[in-house]
Amino acid sequence: MSMLEVEGLDVHYGAIQALRGVSLKVEEGQVVTLVGSNGAGKTTTLRALSGLVRPSRGSIKFLGRQLVGQAPESIVRLGMAHSPEGRGVFPQLSVRENLELGGYIRNDSLDDDVEKAFVRFPRLRERSTQLAGTLSGGEQQMLAVVRALMSRPRLLLLDEPSLGLAPQIVQQIFAIIGELNREGMTILLVEQNALMALRCAHVGYVLETGEVCTSGDARALAETDAVKKAYLGIA
Repeated sequence: MSMLEVEGLDVHYGAIQALRGVSLKVEEGQVVTLVGSNGAGKTTTLRALSGLVRPSRGSIKFLGRQLVGQAPESIVRLGMAHSPEGRGVFPQLSVRENLELGGYIRNDSLDDDVEKAFVRFPRLRERSTQLAGTLSGGEQQMLAVVRALMSRPRLLLLDEPSLGLAPQIVQQIFAIIGELNREGMTILLVEQNALMALRCAHVGYVLETGEVCTSGDARALAETDAVKKAYLGIA
């Protein structure tokens, strides 16, 4: 049994169909990436998985449990955490308070996990009492990722973690993704930076206008002429 199995997923926003029959699998211990242009349906896929939008058709099974119809809080409790596009930090709360909110489902102390977050991102330690809204874009992205980790998820959904960041910070974010995976975290990554995403992932799915048009070994996909031309800017 795969950790995550999605079959025939359709999502509508009113009369607009955003996803058409999307199917994908994520095995435990993998990094799986969804790549594609703006409007391809990548973010909608993650929002459907985490219960933020309800599919009009299809099945989402996580650890053998059907997620369609489940509330987002229930999905978090099952072991899935979502770091959204645009970071979504709570700007009027401190860095530490944002991390504590990330672990709201837990009844134990968060101190060890907060300390791990501060070791991984020393700048967040330096700014632990600072309001999240005053952080730089890169710092907010770091905060969004580690806040999602506070619930100790089995599966981490990352939506556009490199969006709008300086190249040096992008390299750091992808290094952390690799580090998390080596520590055993299973990750479903949505990225416009297709080259970096495919290089760090095990499996890739390419979305076009709400449909999976191709999938397979991520590094092999990165070398196909169609993907190079359409998503990597290589003729």
